[in-house]
Amino acid sequence: MKQLSNILQDIEHQLLSGSADVSIQNLHFDSRKVEAGDVFIAVPGTHVDGHRFIQQAIAQGAAAVIAERFEDVDEGASTLVTMGDTAGALGKLASNYYDNPSARLKVVGITGTNGKTTIATLLYLLFKKLGYQAGLISTIKYYVGDEELPATHTTPDALQIQSLMAKMVEAGCEYCFMEVSSHAIHQERIAGIAFDGGVFTNLTHDHLDYHQTFAEYLKAKKKFFDELPKGAFALTNADEKNGAVMLQNTVATKKAYGLKSLADYKCKVLEKHFDGMLLSIDGQEVWTHFAGLFNAYNLMAVYGSALLLGAEQELVLPAISELKPVAGRFEIIRSTDGKYAIVDYAHTPDALKNVLNGISEIRTGNEQVITVVGAGGDRDTTKRPIMAKEAILQSDKVILTSDNPRSEDPAQIIADMETGIEAHQRQKVLSIVSRKEAIRTACMLAQAGDIVLIAGKGHEDYQEIKGVKHHFDDREVVKEIFNLN
Repeated sequence: MKQLSNILQDIEHQLLSGSADVSIQNLHFDSRKVEAGDVFIAVPGTHVDGHRFIQQAIAQGAAAVIAERFEDVDEGASTLVTMGDTAGALGKLASNYYDNPSARLKVVGITGTNGKTTIATLLYLLFKKLGYQAGLISTIKYYVGDEELPATHTTPDALQIQSLMAKMVEAGCEYCFMEVSSHAIHQERIAGIAFDGGVFTNLTHDHLDYHQTFAEYLKAKKKFFDELPKGAFALTNADEKNGAVMLQNTVATKKAYGLKSLADYKCKVLEKHFDGMLLSIDGQEVWTHFAGLFNAYNLMAVYGSALLLGAEQELVLPAISELKPVAGRFEIIRSTDGKYAIVDYAHTPDALKNVLNGISEIRTGNEQVITVVGAGGDRDTTKRPIMAKEAILQSDKVILTSDNPRSEDPAQIIADMETGIEAHQRQKVLSIVSRKEAIRTACMLAQAGDIVLIAGKGHEDYQEIKGVKHHFDDREVVKEIFNLN
């Protein structure tokens, strides 16, 4: 049993009625979950304002309500507390409720447009290999030690984050590696977390449906580094033009990794193959199971983070050589007759460009590259023609298809993509609404040695159409077509 006064500790507030010494059960910002003895925190959300449901929470037996304002509220037996910014305070309230779990973990957040999932997951796996217990909060999965939990968001809500970290502490974890999305930064979902390090990958065209402008998107990412504490590290990509911007105002220790520019952690690619790369990392040769220049950057972010967390180079490099690609990230499936399919989560123009660059670096020049790509519905529409343009530049054939159309007409999404294709390129392009038929067509068009890139969904095992999620896994479809099941 907790006291309300405990969760309000170090948070500016005003007690309007009742007592801060009241005993409480659980915290909720969703009034539908409130039961007798719980605390309801009214948060003004993106679509719905939680202040509309204060009376409902009280009727359901809330022991206390925390809100920015109270209007026409019949307080009943509830304690009423006001504060200036409930969205910003939610994480701190949750941290206090769970006894500040992040203070008992070494927490590293990874942000940027591309590479977050790979870096966070590889750091988790690396530290497991080094003999530590660790936790992971990523787009694909959450891990508490060895226990796997289903992931709901790239960065979950503030209450869920603190609950996960509390479970990590209870399980004996020493480290937590988490993706930090721009939405999570802007919506204060990471408030209350004591970060020991932050990693920046890159910043390219994405999420402008939410942030409206690229400047606002950059500002959200930068806020994460601006708020890192003095004892933390800020690790950035020296070859990314926005890397220096992230470090402008941070008080954390500034470090950088790179392949081209001067950097604290330096890498050179010595050999490139479909099944891996030979890298020189700070002068040491390391064979890795990863393909593509973008993965060299991801591995350097992992390497730099590990050293900044105190791991020894002579242990880190052999462990990196044992790591395997993350599900749905440049995942290669080979048919018995020598065709290659690469399934990748690339759903931004830059990510698609990076994957196609990775393929171009390895191919001998005689193989066809056939790219299957779509764009998500109810998301940033401006990137649709750019996605098609990037696909056509480095592919012999392109098949435009559905991704997760959500509430939109997939044919209209494809039509939006087609505006990025010039007249002389149209003979290289097919448009097939059915994603399964698009993948089948690409695989049938391919000859031995050819490469079929299936971009956009990666690890996802569903397709969302008109609000309904249907089971759909690109990898399963490819294996069925290749008769590998």
